[in-house]
Amino acid sequence: MGCTSKVVTSGLLICALAAVSVPVGFHLVPAFLPKDPAAVAVLPAAQQPPTTLAGISGVTPLIDTTPMPDAAKLTTELENALAFDGEGTFSMYVADALTGKELFSQDGGSARTPASNLKLLTASAALKTLGSGTRFSTKAVAGDGSNEIVLLAGGDSMLSAGESEPHSAMGHAGLADLARNTAQALATAGSKGPFSISIDDALFTGPALNPRWAVEDVAAGEIAPIFPMAMHAGRTSPGVMTGPRPQDSALAVAEAFADALDDAGVATTGTIIRAEAPAATQGAAKGKPGTVLATVESATVAEQIGYMLAESDSYSAEVLGRMVAVKLGRPADNTNAVAAVREVLGGLGLPMETITTTDNCGLAADNQISPRQLVQLFSILLADPGADIGQVLPALAIAGLRGTLEDRFIHGAEIGAAGLVHAKTGTLNQVSALSGYVINSHGRLLIFSVLGNGLTGGGVAARPVLDAAASVLALS
Repeated sequence: MGCTSKVVTSGLLICALAAVSVPVGFHLVPAFLPKDPAAVAVLPAAQQPPTTLAGISGVTPLIDTTPMPDAAKLTTELENALAFDGEGTFSMYVADALTGKELFSQDGGSARTPASNLKLLTASAALKTLGSGTRFSTKAVAGDGSNEIVLLAGGDSMLSAGESEPHSAMGHAGLADLARNTAQALATAGSKGPFSISIDDALFTGPALNPRWAVEDVAAGEIAPIFPMAMHAGRTSPGVMTGPRPQDSALAVAEAFADALDDAGVATTGTIIRAEAPAATQGAAKGKPGTVLATVESATVAEQIGYMLAESDSYSAEVLGRMVAVKLGRPADNTNAVAAVREVLGGLGLPMETITTTDNCGLAADNQISPRQLVQLFSILLADPGADIGQVLPALAIAGLRGTLEDRFIHGAEIGAAGLVHAKTGTLNQVSALSGYVINSHGRLLIFSVLGNGLTGGGVAARPVLDAAASVLALS
């Protein structure tokens, strides 16, 4: 079955989810609505919020008789929306999800720098390779020394210093829990401290920083050296999105674990070194090297990707890319992580021979992909939304409601698209990007990508152009 025919089965479910998100968002955030009741636009029937929430008993194909947007009108309105007074150019491609038909293209086949829209590729590869329900383990293992505890990294970049938070992706696994369970295991084994702490973070290899990243971006805290275990996606705390970051996230985890052990009544020597963990064995004779003393597990890959895409988190994107390399049996360094993601995407049918990628988060300025190819990726995802890779779709930011689009589409003419545009944002110094899908005023599912490059006034300043273009689609 081809991509176009497979997409048919996804449409109603996505429409239903989009429709539900509109009233929920408006009730929670009334500030999104104009203060003057007369200014509230009358929504078309296909976009009217339901008065009650009902269960979905099945998924029905989209109806092909739902009218397409008027091509001439759509072209005129999008060209007007993409008009830009400053320096820079915008490339855009729009297709109908049901038929795959091109509805609009302005240099849509030209390769452009995608910024964080590249995370869509990483998310797709991670879900396809690792599986949506996979979790990463962080273990405390008895070391070769009689009083040595080895902290074995397993790919969780969202650890917290405190208690585990089972309903959250960030902090799902807490070091306080790991320490308390370790203390119980040591007490059962009759082991007495003080204990030294060792770090085994050999899961990742090569330079911790990608040489393609600008020094200025690293200094500004846009990214940090990549390790196979980190707290708060390589930050000092979950609420601090920019500014100084730990330069050795694995060491930061070990220090927090040592503090948590002290709080749990286990004395430590204050010494932390790097050492290979003995082969970890669950249930080995107590006190023997390799005994797994305690384990905490991350949120699922789908949940991590939900955070990564909605918040556009670069650190977790890079960690997931390296975990794809691990799964494929490659060394988990920068080069192989990029190659592993490319291998998976090529297998999905994306034409990687015409796409340039040099990292997995989009910070590298030499990444190149066209809007048409990003739309093609969405067609692949929509072809089987129930599969693991389909979990990219509900992870996208939502206009005016969630993630990096939460504070956009909340003023002026764009407010009519709030809740209807589901997309991934992207911003670099001279780049602004937005790619995703939208339910238009007739209930037609449209896929789009718009990439602005060479924006000397800055990527942030150009966001209104992207929002205006997406709003045109929602109201078409």
